[in-house]
Amino acid sequence: MEMPMPTTDELLTTARQRGQNDHLPYAGAVTPSEAFALLQADVATILVDVRTNAERDWVGRVSIRDPQHAAVQWSQYPGGVQNPDFLAQLAQIAEKGTPLLFLCRSGVRSQHAAKLATENGYANCFNILEGFEGDKDNNGHRKNLNGWCKAGLPWLGA
Repeated sequence: MEMPMPTTDELLTTARQRGQNDHLPYAGAVTPSEAFALLQADVATILVDVRTNAERDWVGRVSIRDPQHAAVQWSQYPGGVQNPDFLAQLAQIAEKGTPLLFLCRSGVRSQHAAKLATENGYANCFNILEGFEGDKDNNGHRKNLNGWCKAGLPWLGA
């Protein structure tokens, strides 16, 4: 017998509990599968891909319906300098009460983005654990252990 899909409220409660348990400086954290379930269930939720434009172009991008997906670089390529317009660009895509799911390659930059957004009044910021490509395997390759791609969630290759 199949387990019923968790509701939006159940998913957000789980995410917020992770946030409390891990003393996160933002609302909480979701797995890639939980993020996708939230996006499927709640049209108000937005996935904010904070990877560089180059990463999205060369590695791939999530494939979900608009307007639930936005790209706002955390840092710029080349050089890795933090995007000085991050908050202004975020304000163009989301209101401060909108649930925001931040995604990067492995879940690190997205933590920083969720923290900064929270500090600037966005109350529903969630990091997507493992990121788009996930952790490196023993050979230094990504997409083999965890992350959005490994979970079999929709994405378009470069």
